[in-house]
Formats: sequence, C-alpha cells, structure tokens
Amino acid sequence: MSPGPVMLDIEGTRLTPDEKTRLSHPLVGGVILFTRNYTSREQLTELCAEIHALRSPSLLIAVDHEGGRVQRFKDNFTRLPAMRELGNIWDRNPTRALHLAQQTGYVLAAELNACGIDLSFTPVLDIGLGQSCVIGNRAFHHKSHVIAKLAHSLMLGLKSVGFMAVGKHFPGHGYIQADTHVERAIDNRSYADIEMDDMVPFRQMINFGLAGIMSAHVIYPEIDRNPVSFSSVWLKDILRGELQFDGCIFSDDLNMLGVAYIGNIVARAKAALQAGCDMILVCNNPPSLDQLLAALQWDISAVSCARLARMHGRSHPLSMIELRETANYTKAVREISSIGLESQELPL
Repeated sequence: MSPGPVMLDIEGTRLTPDEKTRLSHPLVGGVILFTRNYTSREQLTELCAEIHALRSPSLLIAVDHEGGRVQRFKDNFTRLPAMRELGNIWDRNPTRALHLAQQTGYVLAAELNACGIDLSFTPVLDIGLGQSCVIGNRAFHHKSHVIAKLAHSLMLGLKSVGFMAVGKHFPGHGYIQADTHVERAIDNRSYADIEMDDMVPFRQMINFGLAGIMSAHVIYPEIDRNPVSFSSVWLKDILRGELQFDGCIFSDDLNMLGVAYIGNIVARAKAALQAGCDMILVCNNPPSLDQLLAALQWDISAVSCARLARMHGRSHPLSMIELRETANYTKAVREISSIGLESQELPL
C-alpha cells in the first residue's frame, strides 16, 4: 500500500483497535509521537515495532525532539540542550559550537533510531529575536548566517545515523509574538525583508541538501493572504520555484486554532495539499481525524511518495545496548552533558 498524505497521533503507549484501523487507512502515511506515548525505551521500541508492522511499506514515525523544552522523551534519554545554548557557545568559540552541534545531532538521531523512530522535526531555522513566545530559546541565534552554520552541523550529525533533517518553520516564525497554536499570526513585513533575513537559513540549508521542511501557519499579507501552509505562492512559487527545494514539505498541525478559520478539517487538509504540502499533520483531535479520513479524497502523487520514502530512518539501527558500547556515542554524550556548563542560557 502506498503511503498516504496524513500524519496522525495516537493516545497512549499501545495501539488501540480503533487506532490500528485508522493507521491502516490508505490516506494515512505517518504517525507523530508525543510525551504521552512514552514510559520507557523498551515500551517505545515495542510501540514503534507495532506501528511499523502494520503496513508495507511501513508508516513513517516522527517526533518533535529538538532539545531544551521541546524534548518529548527524557527519562533514559540524553538531555539535549536548547539550541540557543549552542548559539551562546558560538559567540565565544565558533569551532567548538559547530562540533557540539554535530554531536548533538548524532546523539539525538542515534537514540531515537535505536527505538525505531524515523525522524525528528528538527532543526528550528527561525531567527531568535527574543520576541516570539513560541520560539524563544529553540532558535540557535539572532543572526541568520550563524543559524545556517549550526543547523548544518546538526544535520551532519543526524545524517551520520541515517536521519534526515526537517527545517522549520518556513519561511520564519521568529519575528512575530503570536503563537499559532492558539491565535492567528500575521507578519506585515515585505518580501524583501523576509528574504534578506528569515529565509537565509532555509536557502543555505536547501543548498546543503536539506531533505524536509515544515511550513509555518503565519500569514504574510504583503505576499499572500493565506497562511504559508495553505499558500501555493509560498510553497510552489517560492519554496519549490525560487529556492529549488525538492524535498518533503510537511504542514504544521492543521488542528491549531490559528488556522481554524480556514474551514473544517477537510477544507484545511485540501487547501494544504493543493498548496503543495506532501504530508499534513492532524493531531490531538480524534473526532476531527475520523471526519477527515471519512471525507477527504486525495490521490498522492508518485513524487510525494518518493519524497516521503526518503524520510525513513535507518532500517537496522544499533540497539541502545550496542550504542552504549561504542566509543563515539559515549564521547558525544559526555560532551553534550558539558554544554550547560559552557553556556549561560538567555531568558525567553
């Protein structure tokens, strides 16, 4: 069965019969996990194996596991730094910061892949201007060229374990204060301003071979009246056309309140897919998800299928026991653990 364009969530630590039915639906192509889906590495590994065994080719399993305050699994996982800590180290020692960013990407990917997860939605490429309530210290730095360099090093660490990077939130969420989880977000700047600043990390990371991008739900009325996730101007004309991005485009969660005005979940899904998203996220609302699976009609293209296939992690990863016996891993964990001592975190 070909993968579908919908990535959904599940409620607990094991699949229910209803969830198995949803995951077998032809519109479904992936699962995103949250903290509620985790009690131990053993449980997580069993859950991922259960999900992967449902279909062939297997469903894509993803998580938001960035570091700092956005790390879904903490017990028995290495505590990863907020990306701003790497930016702080850059200000004193750029070479050291680049090395630690690569080590962070390696450990992040190795630990997740050992449990059967395919990808994490990272790195954040938004600019850390200190005014976005939702970005804060998730951003590497306030300078776009520094973000690109640190994100590239993190991506090299991810790729060393067979993980693809997903940059977010295109074309940049750092300028505005609004949180699209709960409200509409509008950025009134011109395209020239956005292109010269916010888009620089995305452009450079695309040149470095970035495999995935997650779109923002922000509205830039000087460019298009629609939020980016629903805008063919942003996704087709600019991202695909101007920036020549040929990787996988993921929408942010379509159940966020900041885009609820667009219509019901079926209308939102159609709009995002027609705008150019390869995969749409639909989270934290099972009735809405059931409505979508019952009503959406969408034939995923062969190109989107190929892009999604590329996002799968290494099929035969090292187990956590094997991983902990490798010198590279133990050295990387030790170095990451020192980051908090090297960096003084900025306030949100």
